Amino acid sequence: MTTSPLRRLLLLRHAKAARPQGTPDHERPLSARGRRDAQAAGRLLVMTDWLPDLVLCSTARRTRETWELAATELAGLPPVRNEPRLYHPAVPELLAVVHVVPAYVSTLLVVGHNPSLRDTILTVAGDGIGEKIPQVQEKFPTAAIAVLTWHGTWGQLGPRTALLTGLAVARGDRRRA
Repeated sequence: MTTSPLRRLLLLRHAKAARPQGTPDHERPLSARGRRDAQAAGRLLVMTDWLPDLVLCSTARRTRETWELAATELAGLPPVRNEPRLYHPAVPELLAVVHVVPAYVSTLLVVGHNPSLRDTILTVAGDGIGEKIPQVQEKFPTAAIAVLTWHGTWGQLGPRTALLTGLAVARGDRRRA
């Protein structure tokens, strides 16, 4: 008997964005706090060993900046694909992007937006360890990372097929400039 491979889907909500007047939503940059938190997200990925084999990132400026700053904390960089379909998708559209991830990828990181990420977590998590699901129901803040785990293929990820095994919020040192 063979066991299906273990998969991990990491969902990282972009860090805090600025709201410069006259800037389209897609082009909003990170705020100073967001830049600190994005780097903290990279440190958190390393500390928890939530290291991706592939990164799929929304094309929005704030998500790309979040990943670029987080990646500075990693020893090795996984391949990154900027994916236009990850800019505020509904759950089925986000899952469609995940379903075609190559089989060699064990851990996938998606850098995106709310409510898309929160809704995806609550859709695919059949259960969670501890109080993680109620925490996500209450709030999935900026620079939060959720880890969904299951045995199977990327194409098998669907409603209530995964376990929410990890949840953390990255916060940078507020004393840093």
